[in-house]
Amino acid sequence: MKRIGIIGVGEIGRALVEGLRDPGGPTPEVFLSPRGTRTCAELSERYDGVHVCADNQQVVDRSELVIVAVRRQDRHEALDGLRVDGSKVVVNVMAGVANDELRSMLATDATLVRAIPLPSVRERRSVTVTYPSHPAVDTFFEQLGGALPVVDEAAFDVFSALTGTLTAHYAYLAALTSWAARHGIPAHDAEHYVRGLFQAVGRALGDETRSLQRLSADHETPGGNNERIRTTWFDETNAATLSSALDDLLSDLRRPARTHPRATP
Repeated sequence: MKRIGIIGVGEIGRALVEGLRDPGGPTPEVFLSPRGTRTCAELSERYDGVHVCADNQQVVDRSELVIVAVRRQDRHEALDGLRVDGSKVVVNVMAGVANDELRSMLATDATLVRAIPLPSVRERRSVTVTYPSHPAVDTFFEQLGGALPVVDEAAFDVFSALTGTLTAHYAYLAALTSWAARHGIPAHDAEHYVRGLFQAVGRALGDETRSLQRLSADHETPGGNNERIRTTWFDETNAATLSSALDDLLSDLRRPARTHPRATP
């Protein structure tokens, strides 16, 4: 695909643009929606071939592949009245919005593919879950770190729920830093150490020859400090609480969104 449109230029939209600007290879033209004026202007000034469009219809008209990355609650405002012909490929990045609903909103027979790109696509290190598998879409995300097509929308929703744990991880690291600061460690030193500690964990995760269970065991000495925290803090009760929270999120993602009449073009 040589012409990519992005409707909704928030954190994910920005990351996609940055990931696509690879100086070592050919890059597609990118057309951005006008909403988020400051971000769009910054991206178009920084990169050749990135254009800010007058409206979302212009984004659609100029693009072969259109990425819809607006928030779920903003979908009607952003998409009502859009005309999308059948030659387009539309990538649905909206969490909790099924392709059937999006097709009804757009009244189109264009190809629709759901995807879960993460901010790390800017570094071309993010594996992006897609459904259904589509050669052009999967190729697009392969250049941004990899594509993981799944067999059905139910499986897609499970992966979508997993992404809801991301900021909890950052909050966990912040809690560790705060604990150290309460014990007299300068906050900057505590954060510097915690960042380094878990960056090393991230590098270990790149070794896919070892399962997560194996990595845990390899980093733990029987009766040692790591085993003590794992068994006294992340115990069966906390694990069950996490599982329950994920179950609730999954139920919400699968609950049909409120209907909204399509605006008259």
